[in-house]
Parts: sequence; C-alpha cells; structure tokens
Amino acid sequence: MKKAGLLLIVCFVFATFSIAQNNIVKSLERNVPGQGKVTIHQDARIAALIGMEAVPAVGTDEPRTIKSSGYRIQVYAGNNTRQAKNEAYAVAARIKEYFPDLTVYTSFNPPRWLCRAGDYRSIEEADAMMRRLRATGVFKEVSIVKEQINISL
Repeated sequence: MKKAGLLLIVCFVFATFSIAQNNIVKSLERNVPGQGKVTIHQDARIAALIGMEAVPAVGTDEPRTIKSSGYRIQVYAGNNTRQAKNEAYAVAARIKEYFPDLTVYTSFNPPRWLCRAGDYRSIEEADAMMRRLRATGVFKEVSIVKEQINISL
C-alpha cells in the first residue's frame, strides 16, 4: 500500500513539473540559485496563446502558410525610379497573363524594384519554371534567386 501511495505522489510531482516546463515563459522566469533572474512583462492573453496551434477563423477560407528557405524566379530588376516601379508591375501583369496560377511578388528592395515569381522548395522546380518563362519569348533576363518562400498548408 505504501508503494502505491509513493508511486502516486511521484507521478503527481512529475506531471506537475512537466506541465510547468511546457510553458516557456514560466521556465524562463524560474529562480535558480547561482543564475540570473529573467522577468517578462506581457499581457496575460499572450501567455495564454503560447503553445497553441494557430487555427484560421471559423468560416474563413484563409489558407495557412509557413515561411521556408527556397527559390524564386527573378523576372525583373529595375532601379529606384517611378518608371522602374511601373515596369515591375507591368512585368507582373504579363506573367499573370501567361501563367495565371503563378504567384508573383513585386517589391522595392533598395535601391531597386524587383519582380519575382513562384515559391519553389528545390532549385530543380524553379529551373523548370524558369525555362517555361524563357520559352514564351517575352521574359528573357530571368534568373533563379534564393529567398524565403511561402508554403501553403
């Protein structure tokens, strides 16, 4: 009987300890002799969200995406002018005409305007699409660039 009671107490202690360790804020704020003390000041609602999986709102068809290292195809790189901005958006529209399903990103990365297309995990996938872009005869100066990409879940 004593062994069962002792086993029950040990299980309770380990369960309590593991629950406390699952919350990173609590594990950072613990007081350990001989070490520094970390104090985190934040809203209690933020602490409640830690460890929860992000779920899209009910009733929305919003796809979930994650960021990852990958490749995109650079189709245009201009300079820091209004004309370059217009050209970057014109190239993006032309890409959408030929490949409506392809995701196009037009952005200003100082000192130039860029138009990049696609989200590819491997360089082989990006190369295949780059060849298709070149084959149209419209996009000649295309290249593959390593960049952070969006992956839909």
